[in-house]
Amino acid sequence: MGENDESEIIEHHDDEEMEKIRTPRNHSHSFLESVTSSENHGYSSTQSSHRLLAYSDALISIIATVMILPVAHTKFQDNEELKQSIRTLLTTKVAVYLMTFLIVTVAWAAHIRLFQVIERIDDTLALLNLACMMLITFLPYTFSLMATFPNDTLGILLFCACVMVIGLIQALIVLYGFGRPFLLNDQIQMSENQAYYKRRILEVIMRVPIMCLFASIFSIIFMPLSYVILAVVIFLPYISQCLKWIRSKAIGGQVEDSPDSVPFYTYHPSEPLSKERVEAFSDGVYAIVATLLILDICEDNVPDPSVVKKEFGDNLIVALQEYGPEYLAYFGSFATVGLLWFVHHSLFLHVIKATRLMGLFNTFSLAFVGGLPLAYQLTHEFPKGSRNELEAVQISCVIIFFAGLFQLAMWVTALFTERETLHPYVRYGGREHAFMLAKLSLYPCVALGTFVFTCILSRFSTSIFHMMEIGVPFAFLILRLLVRVALALIRWLFCPARNDSDSVPVEDEDSRLPINDIVT
Repeated sequence: MGENDESEIIEHHDDEEMEKIRTPRNHSHSFLESVTSSENHGYSSTQSSHRLLAYSDALISIIATVMILPVAHTKFQDNEELKQSIRTLLTTKVAVYLMTFLIVTVAWAAHIRLFQVIERIDDTLALLNLACMMLITFLPYTFSLMATFPNDTLGILLFCACVMVIGLIQALIVLYGFGRPFLLNDQIQMSENQAYYKRRILEVIMRVPIMCLFASIFSIIFMPLSYVILAVVIFLPYISQCLKWIRSKAIGGQVEDSPDSVPFYTYHPSEPLSKERVEAFSDGVYAIVATLLILDICEDNVPDPSVVKKEFGDNLIVALQEYGPEYLAYFGSFATVGLLWFVHHSLFLHVIKATRLMGLFNTFSLAFVGGLPLAYQLTHEFPKGSRNELEAVQISCVIIFFAGLFQLAMWVTALFTERETLHPYVRYGGREHAFMLAKLSLYPCVALGTFVFTCILSRFSTSIFHMMEIGVPFAFLILRLLVRVALALIRWLFCPARNDSDSVPVEDEDSRLPINDIVT
C-alpha cells in the first residue's frame, strides 16, 4: 500500500507540472479567442450601407430639385414683358436654383466617395450620416439668404459654417472607420498603407472647410472675394486637375501623389463613381420633377364649386374645358420628363463604370430637367398669340435642348474610355452604336428644330411646341426602324459593294480601335 500511495503522489505531482506548462498556452489561446470574438462581435453589429445610401440619395435629390419651386411659381402680369421679368426677377431665382443644385450635388459626390471607402456601417456611423444630411438639406436656405441679401454677411457666414461642420463630420466618419478596419472596403483592409490612405482622404476632405473658413473671413473684409472663393469650392476638383496637368507639362513628366494612390479620392476625370448611386440620384430627380407637375395641376386647376355653379350652370365638364391648355401642357411635360428618364435609363443600361466627368455632365442635365416645371408654367401662363407666349415656348425649348445635350455629352465622354465604361454593343462600331446615338440625339435635334420653327411661325408657337412634346413618344416607338432604314440607305449610297458578310460579329467588337485612338 505504501508503494502504491507513493506512486500516486508522484503521478499527481507530474500532472500538476504538466498543468503549469499548459497554462500559459491556454491563457494565450483564450486571449486570441477573445480578440477574435471581439472583432466578430464588431463585424456582426454592422450592417450593409445600401439602405442608408438609398435614403441619403433620395433626400439629396429632393432638396436639390425642390429649389425650382420658387422659380416655377413666379407670377407674371399679362402686360409685363417676359424678357424684362427674367432680367429683373427670374435671374436671381434661377441663379439661386442652379448654384444650389451644383452645391448640393458637390456634397452628394463627396458622400459617394466617402462611402466607397466605408462599405459597412454601424449605429454610430448611421447617426453621424443623419447629422451630415441635416446640414446638407439646410444649405439651400442659407444660399437663399445669400441671394436675397447679397450685401449682408449673415447668409454667407451661415453657409460657410454649415459646410465646415459637414467637413468635420465627414472627417470624423473617416477617423471612426479607420479605427474599425472591418468597416472599410476590401482593398483598403488588405492594404499595408492604411495610414497613408487615411491621411490622404482627410487632406482632400478638409480642403473645402478650410476654403470656406477663408471665405467667411473675407466676407467681413471684402465680400466679392468670398463669393469667388465659394465658386472655386464648387469647381475645385477640376481646377485642381488642370493645375496638376499644367504642372506635369511644365516639369516634363507625370506627377503622381504616391505609388499607392487612393482610387476614390483623385481629381482625375476618369475617377470612378458608384453607378448605382448615380442612377438612384437621377431617378429621384426625375421622379420629383414629374411629381411637381401634378402638384401644380392639383393646386391651380381644380375649379371652385361656387364658380362652377354660378358661371357654368353646375356643369363640371364645361368648367374643366377652361383648363384645356393646362392639361395639354401637363401631359406634354410629363411625356418629356418620362422620355428623358427613358433615354437616361437606356444609356446607363450599357454603362459599365461611371466616371467623375460623366457625373458632371449628368449633374448639368439634371439641373435642366429640374427646370421643366418652369417650362410647364410658362407655356400656359400668357395669352395666346402674345409675344410673351413665343418667348416662353422658346425658353422651354432651350431647357429641353440642354437637358438632352448633356445626356449626349455623357455618352461621348464614355466613348473616349469605352473599353472601361461601355458595353461592347454600344461602342464605336457596335451593333447598337447607331441606335444609341439616335436615341440620345433625338431630343436635342427636335428641341432645336422646334425653336427654329417657332421663330419662323411665331403665330403657331404653342401648337408647334405641344405637337413636338406629344409627337416625340411616337418617334421613339419607330426609332429603331428609322435607324435601320437610314443605315441601309447610307450603305446603298456610299458602300454598294458591301454586304452583310463583311460585318464584324459581336465577339470581335472588342478588337476595334477605341474612339479616342481614332480621334488621335
